[in-house]
Amino acid sequence: MSEKKSLGGVLMNGIITENPTFRLVLGTCPTLAVTTSALNGLGMGAAATFVLVCSNVAISMLRKFIPDQVRIPAFIVVICTFVTMVQLLMQAFVPSLYESLGMFIPLIVVNCIILARAEAFASKNKPLASAFDGLGMGIGFTLALTLMGSIRELIGNGSVFGINLLGASYEPMLLIVLASGGFLTFGLLLGLFNLIVKKLDRKKADKEVQAA
Repeated sequence: MSEKKSLGGVLMNGIITENPTFRLVLGTCPTLAVTTSALNGLGMGAAATFVLVCSNVAISMLRKFIPDQVRIPAFIVVICTFVTMVQLLMQAFVPSLYESLGMFIPLIVVNCIILARAEAFASKNKPLASAFDGLGMGIGFTLALTLMGSIRELIGNGSVFGINLLGASYEPMLLIVLASGGFLTFGLLLGLFNLIVKKLDRKKADKEVQAA
């Protein structure tokens, strides 16, 4: 039971407590660049999640065999393997999404979220916990990108996932799908997310004090 709770904590850590986008502020370049639509955000997040989970598990299984002196190059080789796999799969089955995301798919290799989890968690923990860590971080990253993409697409085009929600009379605010709009959306969501997390932490601390 305690192991299930600890795995659940590892999973939720990436989604809320250490959300890579809104708490750790990692992977900012793809976050701003690909979130011009909800579909782009979801696709990028799903690709990164696949690489996170697979590379975390592989690195965890190999952690006792990789010398400390070459661990970073070894991690990059493992990550590169799974990025190549996801790149070929997307190119074969979702070519339109692959073309839309462009160079940001191969750049997952140097995404600081993936390398950071390999170094900070997978290289020090067992495969199952590492899989949960990668999944939690991936879900947190995907939710953040999809949320940003949905907001920018809705305001910039009046649609979400290509479905028109605001009608033909809506005048799109094209600024929001430009780079400046990405920074504005990211900053507002970053502040809102951290405000919510702080309130939740305060409530949790108050309950612990009352229980004591």
